[in-house]
Amino acid sequence: MITTPGLPQYGALIVAGLITLLSLKEIISGSERWTKALNNAFNQAILPLLCCFAGIVVFKVATII
Repeated sequence: MITTPGLPQYGALIVAGLITLLSLKEIISGSERWTKALNNAFNQAILPLLCCFAGIVVFKVATII
């Protein structure tokens, strides 16, 4: 049995989490409760997922080439 090491193993979970957080950020940013602290919290959660997503894209492109 061969398993590929790295990020693609959890790719669907990372993409789903990233889409969810980006959607929540867009929805909540329109409310009166939006603060700079809340913006920073969302950015801290989104940035690692965005980096993982970029890694998954690079890995998938590298396997095709």
